[in-house]
Amino acid sequence: MNKLYDQAVELLEKLIKIPSFSTEEKLTADCIESFLNDHEVFTIRKYNNIWCYNKYFDPLKPIILLNSHHDTVKPNDQYNNDPFVPLIKDGKLYGLGSNDAGGPLVSLISAFLFSMKGKTFLLIYAWPQLQKKRILAEKGLSLFWMI
Repeated sequence: MNKLYDQAVELLEKLIKIPSFSTEEKLTADCIESFLNDHEVFTIRKYNNIWCYNKYFDPLKPIILLNSHHDTVKPNDQYNNDPFVPLIKDGKLYGLGSNDAGGPLVSLISAFLFSMKGKTFLLIYAWPQLQKKRILAEKGLSLFWMI
Protein backbone atom coordinates (compact mmCIF):
# COMPACT_ATOMS: atom_id res chain seq x y z
CA MET A 1 0.00 0.00 0.00
CA ASN A 2 2.91 2.37 0.69
CA LYS A 3 4.15 1.88 -2.88
CA LEU A 4 0.75 2.90 -4.22
CA TYR A 5 0.73 5.96 -1.93
CA ASP A 6 4.23 6.97 -3.06
CA GLN A 7 3.23 6.56 -6.72
CA ALA A 8 0.13 8.71 -6.17
CA VAL A 9 2.19 11.49 -4.56
CA GLU A 10 4.73 11.30 -7.38
CA LEU A 11 1.98 11.52 -10.01
CA LEU A 12 0.38 14.48 -8.24
CA GLU A 13 3.75 16.25 -8.08
CA LYS A 14 4.16 15.72 -11.84
CA LEU A 15 0.66 17.06 -12.51
CA ILE A 16 1.29 20.17 -10.38
CA LYS A 17 4.36 20.97 -12.50
CA ILE A 18 2.34 20.96 -15.73
CA PRO A 19 0.18 24.00 -16.54
CA SER A 20 -3.26 22.65 -17.50
CA PHE A 21 -5.66 25.53 -17.80
CA SER A 22 -9.13 24.80 -19.16
CA THR A 23 -8.94 23.63 -22.80
CA GLU A 24 -5.12 23.34 -22.48
CA GLU A 25 -4.85 19.94 -20.77
CA LYS A 26 -2.93 17.95 -23.41
CA LEU A 27 0.24 17.61 -21.33
CA THR A 28 -1.58 16.48 -18.17
CA ALA A 29 -3.60 14.03 -20.28
CA ASP A 30 -0.31 12.70 -21.69
CA CYS A 31 1.07 12.34 -18.15
CA ILE A 32 -2.00 10.51 -16.84
CA GLU A 33 -2.18 8.23 -19.87
CA SER A 34 1.53 7.41 -19.60
CA PHE A 35 1.17 6.65 -15.88
CA LEU A 36 -1.73 4.28 -16.53
CA ASN A 37 0.07 2.60 -19.45
CA ASP A 38 3.18 2.17 -17.27
CA HIS A 39 0.93 0.26 -14.86
CA GLU A 40 -0.25 -2.02 -17.69
CA VAL A 41 -3.62 -0.34 -17.99
CA PHE A 42 -4.95 -0.09 -21.52
CA THR A 43 -6.35 3.38 -22.16
CA ILE A 44 -8.75 4.87 -24.66
CA ARG A 45 -8.32 8.54 -25.44
CA LYS A 46 -10.34 11.15 -27.28
CA TYR A 47 -9.07 14.73 -27.10
CA ASN A 48 -7.85 15.05 -23.51
CA ASN A 49 -10.35 12.53 -22.15
CA ILE A 50 -9.01 9.19 -20.96
CA TRP A 51 -10.99 6.01 -20.35
CA CYS A 52 -9.78 2.70 -19.06
CA TYR A 53 -11.43 -0.46 -17.89
CA ASN A 54 -10.42 -2.88 -15.18
CA LYS A 55 -9.02 -6.10 -16.63
CA TYR A 56 -11.98 -7.89 -15.03
CA PHE A 57 -14.52 -5.71 -16.84
CA ASP A 58 -17.79 -7.50 -17.51
CA PRO A 59 -20.52 -5.49 -19.25
CA LEU A 60 -23.14 -7.69 -17.60
CA LYS A 61 -22.12 -6.47 -14.14
CA PRO A 62 -22.83 -3.05 -12.61
CA ILE A 63 -20.27 -0.36 -13.47
CA ILE A 64 -18.70 2.04 -11.01
CA LEU A 65 -17.59 5.20 -12.80
CA LEU A 66 -14.60 6.92 -11.19
CA ASN A 67 -14.62 10.41 -12.62
CA SER A 68 -12.50 13.53 -12.13
CA HIS A 69 -10.93 16.35 -14.11
CA HIS A 70 -7.34 17.47 -14.62
CA ASP A 71 -7.59 21.08 -15.67
CA THR A 72 -6.90 24.00 -13.34
CA VAL A 73 -7.72 27.65 -13.10
CA LYS A 74 -4.94 30.16 -13.65
CA PRO A 75 -3.07 30.96 -10.44
CA ASN A 76 -3.83 34.25 -8.74
CA ASP A 77 -1.31 36.62 -7.19
CA GLN A 78 -2.09 35.40 -3.66
CA TYR A 79 0.25 32.41 -3.90
CA ASN A 80 3.13 32.52 -1.42
CA ASN A 81 5.04 29.90 -3.42
CA ASP A 82 5.44 29.10 -7.09
CA PRO A 83 2.13 27.32 -7.90
CA PHE A 84 3.92 24.98 -10.34
CA VAL A 85 6.50 23.76 -7.82
CA PRO A 86 5.09 21.03 -5.59
CA LEU A 87 5.91 21.59 -1.93
CA ILE A 88 5.40 19.11 0.89
CA LYS A 89 5.12 20.92 4.21
CA ASP A 90 3.81 19.45 7.46
CA GLY A 91 2.63 16.34 5.61
CA LYS A 92 0.61 18.32 3.05
CA LEU A 93 1.32 18.71 -0.65
CA TYR A 94 0.88 22.23 -1.98
CA GLY A 95 0.71 23.39 -5.59
CA LEU A 96 -1.79 24.47 -8.22
CA GLY A 97 -4.41 21.77 -8.67
CA SER A 98 -3.28 19.75 -5.66
CA ASN A 99 -6.76 19.75 -4.12
CA ASP A 100 -8.96 20.60 -7.14
CA ALA A 101 -8.86 18.08 -8.53
CA GLY A 102 -5.38 16.59 -8.70
CA GLY A 103 -5.56 15.03 -5.24
CA PRO A 104 -8.97 13.45 -5.85
CA LEU A 105 -7.88 12.35 -9.34
CA VAL A 106 -4.75 10.52 -8.18
CA SER A 107 -6.78 9.01 -5.32
CA LEU A 108 -9.27 7.61 -7.84
CA ILE A 109 -6.44 6.31 -10.02
CA SER A 110 -4.87 4.67 -6.96
CA ALA A 111 -8.18 3.05 -6.03
CA PHE A 112 -8.49 1.81 -9.59
CA LEU A 113 -4.97 0.34 -9.57
CA PHE A 114 -5.64 -1.29 -6.20
CA SER A 115 -8.82 -2.81 -7.63
CA MET A 116 -6.83 -4.41 -10.43
CA LYS A 117 -5.66 -6.91 -7.82
CA GLY A 118 -9.25 -8.03 -7.31
CA LYS A 119 -12.53 -7.94 -9.13
CA THR A 120 -14.12 -4.74 -7.84
CA PHE A 121 -14.01 -1.34 -9.57
CA LEU A 122 -14.52 -1.53 -13.28
CA LEU A 123 -13.91 1.81 -14.96
CA ILE A 124 -12.17 5.15 -14.55
CA TYR A 125 -12.66 8.22 -16.65
CA ALA A 126 -10.46 11.30 -16.31
CA TRP A 127 -11.68 14.37 -18.11
CA PRO A 128 -10.93 18.05 -18.26
CA GLN A 129 -13.84 19.91 -16.72
CA LEU A 130 -14.52 22.34 -19.50
CA GLN A 131 -16.19 25.60 -18.61
CA LYS A 132 -18.05 26.22 -21.84
CA LYS A 133 -21.16 24.09 -22.27
CA ARG A 134 -20.59 23.73 -26.00
CA ILE A 135 -17.10 22.32 -25.47
CA LEU A 136 -18.37 20.05 -22.69
CA ALA A 137 -21.09 18.69 -24.95
CA GLU A 138 -18.71 18.08 -27.86
CA LYS A 139 -15.50 17.05 -26.08
CA GLY A 140 -16.39 16.14 -22.52
CA LEU A 141 -18.46 13.62 -20.61
CA SER A 142 -20.92 13.11 -23.47
CA LEU A 143 -18.14 11.22 -25.29
CA PHE A 144 -18.31 8.51 -22.63
CA TRP A 145 -21.85 7.57 -23.62
CA MET A 146 -20.80 7.21 -27.27
CA ILE A 147 -18.40 4.33 -26.65
